[in-house]
Amino acid sequence: MIHPTADVSPDARIGAGTRIWSGVQVRGGAVVGNDCNIGKDVYIDKGVVIGDRVKIQNRASLYRGLTVEDGVFIGPHVAFTNDRYPRTITPDGRVQTDDDWQVEATLVRHGASIGAGSVIISGVTIGRWAMVGAGSVVTRDVPDQALVKGNPARVTGYVCECGKPLEPDASVFGKWRCPACGTVYDLPADRIERR
Repeated sequence: MIHPTADVSPDARIGAGTRIWSGVQVRGGAVVGNDCNIGKDVYIDKGVVIGDRVKIQNRASLYRGLTVEDGVFIGPHVAFTNDRYPRTITPDGRVQTDDDWQVEATLVRHGASIGAGSVIISGVTIGRWAMVGAGSVVTRDVPDQALVKGNPARVTGYVCECGKPLEPDASVFGKWRCPACGTVYDLPADRIERR
């Protein structure tokens, strides 16, 4: 399903069962997998690759250089950047072209969730099942299952694959238990950053 007001390039690949809502723009060369839900006014730049069963909420901006694996959640107003040192013109005053800059690759791994209004600085990897708190600014890699928050985002804990925050298992050092589903994980406590 592609809403009549969406602007989807004929050079983009859209998977079966994907829904694209009003005002969305998908540029040529973008790949969107199967069974995705692309919310109102989302922008997907050329060359962006999105896996299967990804949910992208309203007004998120996904720029060239981004790869999103299967099962990822991207909240409303999330912005992915692709250049740490952006300029419009060169030192001699010419308007920059694609030849004047290099896109930095960003990767969002399987099952990760990115909260509303977050900014993801280019060149980072967000790990499998990681969770980025709403309004965070991610400036460095996020470990698998880490919960990160703030500006800059810091590791404040871990989350279960079901999405709930994990608690340290008092009976076994280095183990973390989900209070909701009871799953136990072996995750390093030394990654937690105290403010």
